[in-house]
Amino acid sequence: MFAVLVSVVAIFAMREYLRIIFKNDEIPISNTIKIISYIVSMTLIISACLGSWEVLFLIIAMNLLALSIFVLSRFAGNHAVFDIISKQVLGVVYIPVPLSLLIFIRELDEGTFWIIWLLIGIFANDTGAFYTGTFFGKRAFFPNISPNKTIEGSLGGVTTAMVVGFIFCQIFFNDLSLSFLIIPASFMLAVAGQIGDLFESALKRSSNIKDSGRILPGHGGMLDRIDGLLLAIPVLYVYRVFVL
Repeated sequence: MFAVLVSVVAIFAMREYLRIIFKNDEIPISNTIKIISYIVSMTLIISACLGSWEVLFLIIAMNLLALSIFVLSRFAGNHAVFDIISKQVLGVVYIPVPLSLLIFIRELDEGTFWIIWLLIGIFANDTGAFYTGTFFGKRAFFPNISPNKTIEGSLGGVTTAMVVGFIFCQIFFNDLSLSFLIIPASFMLAVAGQIGDLFESALKRSSNIKDSGRILPGHGGMLDRIDGLLLAIPVLYVYRVFVL
């Protein structure tokens, strides 16, 4: 059920990404590219369920093979086809690949708790950044991308994520040494989450879009909800496997 949920999130997020990235193109995005993207998104999650990195890399290679066939069939009529497939490859690396790592994290020791801890940390980062920026924000942080974000808000988000990460690590695992070891991870997760948020904002600004979609009334699209999470997931996976 967890894999099904992640697959649904990946497909909706990929759908919104394709809509954003191809919005300004004169030629509408091919349905073939959409179908390939959705199938690859699902199969990447399935490969993670199998616990096989080999299958995951094979699916990425098959995606490139399918795109190569697409290039051969469309090159004569559209020389910009390489720009199209480069955007699709970016989308695959940006969305379903990080989400597939959630499956690998869940299979680790106490993986479910680590995923909950990750979600709490990202939420604390966003909340801390919002309230700190609202009350104390003065200096703009990347104003050309997101005018409302401030340096003070960014620092407040990172600080909140580190404090909350420490507290909830102690609650979940009751290990003081582990809680102290997790502080650098909380810092890196918060920074990665903010970079992910800014990256998605840059994508939307390039296409003059306010929200990635309307699937979540009052909260924008699926991609708006998981933009920070997408870059934080690989950070947690690497830290959990190679550091802790």
